[in-house]
Amino acid sequence: MASAPEDPVLERYFKGHKAAITSVSFSPNSKQLATASWDTFLMLWNLKPQARAYRYVGHKDVVTSVQFSPQGNLLASASRDRTIRLWIPDKKGKSSEFKAHTAPVRSVDFSSDGQYLVTASEDKSIKVWNMHRQRFLYSLYRHTHWVRCAKFSPDGRLIVSCSEDKTIKIWDTTNKQCVNNFSDSVGFANFVDFNPNGTCIASAGSDHTVKIWDIRVNKLLQHYQVHNCGVNCVSFHPSGNYLITASSDGTLKILDLLEGRLIYTLQGHTGPVFTVSFSKGGELFASGGADAQVLLWKTNFDEFLSKDFAKRNLKRLHFDSQPHLLDIYPRTPHPHEGKVETVEINPKLDVIDLQSSSPPVVDILSFDSTTTTDTVDRTQPDKNEDISGYFMNPSLVQPGCSPAVRKKTEDVSDLLSENQRSVPLAVTDALEHIMEQLHVLTQTVSILEQRLTLTEDKLKDCLENQQKIFIAIRQKS
Repeated sequence: MASAPEDPVLERYFKGHKAAITSVSFSPNSKQLATASWDTFLMLWNLKPQARAYRYVGHKDVVTSVQFSPQGNLLASASRDRTIRLWIPDKKGKSSEFKAHTAPVRSVDFSSDGQYLVTASEDKSIKVWNMHRQRFLYSLYRHTHWVRCAKFSPDGRLIVSCSEDKTIKIWDTTNKQCVNNFSDSVGFANFVDFNPNGTCIASAGSDHTVKIWDIRVNKLLQHYQVHNCGVNCVSFHPSGNYLITASSDGTLKILDLLEGRLIYTLQGHTGPVFTVSFSKGGELFASGGADAQVLLWKTNFDEFLSKDFAKRNLKRLHFDSQPHLLDIYPRTPHPHEGKVETVEINPKLDVIDLQSSSPPVVDILSFDSTTTTDTVDRTQPDKNEDISGYFMNPSLVQPGCSPAVRKKTEDVSDLLSENQRSVPLAVTDALEHIMEQLHVLTQTVSILEQRLTLTEDKLKDCLENQQKIFIAIRQKS
């Protein structure tokens, strides 16, 4: 069946990573795309044809998350090596390394003004960092299992997080308290994010579901069961009217949130799809997965469907006041059972002039600007190690995708070894020891700050009680 003008179209695919893609992020001007991978590298792709790509070398283990800052002048990355890095996205690739987490870091997210960064880790904590001073600010502790994802609200006042403890928590960044809690008895959320106006959150479930919650009334608005395996990632269209989902069943799905239905199923990846993201304007989206390919899609449908919706709902929109719940999403949950109005798109079946991008790649070795330097030890994926258990429940993995995600990076390891031989082993060991001590010190200071806060609160209560007792005694006498 020929595709209609409003259907999404696969424009290009990028090859350069040697293992599964874990995260994608567009630059604010949509001219570049950053990707993170199980191969321990970040790559920066220029969307102009024939432009060279940059491979950033610095992390010592799987890179789990990457995001451009709102200004586009920084890239933040998280890794299973327990660190966060800030990169300058240019041909020099200068980076700074941050250590505070005691376990693999699963996600990074900038606040909308770019002043703060929130990170989530398997040490069960969420940490917030000041980007201007490039220092750790505070931790949020309430989860009882690995924290998979943490995101700022559009206004920066709230943080949403999801964990393998089967809860989604909302945090107030002002008083640093958990102000809301959504729990699920079936599965846990792999990914969570706010919609563009900050009134709702969407969760990608290990139980194959996608859920939309209204955080103002603490209500489940929509419940989609459109995938056959765990859902790994979701991304809101900038209009807030559409949601795209990525799943271990090898497909992307596009949901119309206004009508509460599935509108597109996109095939193109071989094996699980781990990540998907719209560009800032929504005209493009990118996806990545176990096949080590990055697919770049043109949206198309948003222009056609948005115009149609605006005509049908013009009388209901009031631009001077907060939108009514019905103007955001349908009031009742939608346990989607599959509708015939959906369109399935498989680019492999279409005869199209698809641009394949395997551009020349420039390796950029990171020499950190502030805190650490590369060490000789570098953790590459083991030959027999399966990434599936790290990103999702092992039972959800398709057997056919395992070989695609076990590729080795021997050529890159050789390149690293040659460059690192110039650093004396004794110096490297000494620096690593110093960094470990600083890491312990950072943790100690964090714990002391929390204890000091608790002590101050107790002291304040004691003083208030003493004052009440003193006033009562004076009144009796």
